Amino acid sequence: MHIAVLGAGSIGRTLGSAWQRAGHSVLFGTRDPARYPDLQGATTMPVALAEPDAILLAVPGGAVPDVLAEHGGALAGRLVLDATNRVGGAAFHQLPLVTAAAGPRVFRAFSTVGFEVFAEPRFGGEAADLFFCGPPGDDAGTVEGLIADVGLRPVRLGDLDRVELLDGLTRLWFSLAIGDGRGRHLAFRLLADDDASPSPNNA
Repeated sequence: MHIAVLGAGSIGRTLGSAWQRAGHSVLFGTRDPARYPDLQGATTMPVALAEPDAILLAVPGGAVPDVLAEHGGALAGRLVLDATNRVGGAAFHQLPLVTAAAGPRVFRAFSTVGFEVFAEPRFGGEAADLFFCGPPGDDAGTVEGLIADVGLRPVRLGDLDRVELLDGLTRLWFSLAIGDGRGRHLAFRLLADDDASPSPNNA
């Protein structure tokens, strides 16, 4: 799969590198690729957005409006994974802006924990869960595959109307990891009887 990662910070770099190790072709779209000489696939945003199968939006939350204003046309109709968080804002997500640019194939994913979990997703031999939301269907299966390629277990919470529930996990992560001083290598795990677990793409 050809993946465009917009942003070369801790989240984008960690996820993109994991996907490269899993065999995907990854380009990191940045404003200044020369700043990242050690990053394989660093390029400009227009080049990264030329023909991707999926796009990870991983720029700082404050940069989302400007990035969408400049490059939003290249996101139209694409599978987009929004991993951005507007820390300190009224809401962590900016889905109205993202969906206005990209359309109906938007997912909220990789937004609930720190990059340390993406770098080392296992705890005592068990993979952490990665909760996400977005529409059911084939795209949801693709997102689940990308989550699994990082080494995490995907758990879909439902469509984008569940985004506030999802972002509640982000607030919980910040509270536990930083507010309570438990450390940033902290994640979540869903435990349920097998027959009580909903079908991941049709719930």
